Amino acid sequence: MLARITIKGRHHLPKKGPYMVAVNHFNLVDSFFAVFAIQKPTVFLMGSDQVIDWFNYWALWLYGVIPVNRKRMGPSTIKMALQYIKAEEILTIFPEGTVAPFLRKPKPGAVYLSTLGQVPIVPLGIHGINQPYFRYIQKGIRPTIFAQFGKPMGPFKLPSNKQGRKKELERIGDEMMCRLAALLPEEIHGEYAGDLSIEKYKAENTN
Repeated sequence: MLARITIKGRHHLPKKGPYMVAVNHFNLVDSFFAVFAIQKPTVFLMGSDQVIDWFNYWALWLYGVIPVNRKRMGPSTIKMALQYIKAEEILTIFPEGTVAPFLRKPKPGAVYLSTLGQVPIVPLGIHGINQPYFRYIQKGIRPTIFAQFGKPMGPFKLPSNKQGRKKELERIGDEMMCRLAALLPEEIHGEYAGDLSIEKYKAENTN
């Protein structure tokens, strides 16, 4: 009712869980469009320091949220996430952690949980809102939202040594963000603009 939504690539979603969906975070209402695109029950991982207006609490109750410390993922968060994975649920996460108008480096949480639970990550690119969503509503405009799923990646194994784990988490994180960039217009690729692997992932997504 409040937006025109185009969804592509749903055939990339596994037939059943567990798996993770990684979404870029350009707007505070991205989660609503992510749910609409996935069209299956999902649980969100959300920053525990995220400020939520009282009138949006219904969304937390409806979708389910795992609170995450954005600086350091605690044992309770990991335990809860693994319980959902064991129950073959779908976890949705915004790997960048905060809202910005272009792609940035991810936090390690999404990749770490994927390797720990040995589940694939499905990238979901969402764009079409370049200003606070309710400004469109106030003007009586229904914005056109584009949501596209990419080919799943992983799961991956991490090295046993600390330094090796850190490097591999960064490498996989960069791959994840480049796979997201392959689903988005070039002008919002941000820190991944010009990465040569993006075209390769675009080609993979057409299969």
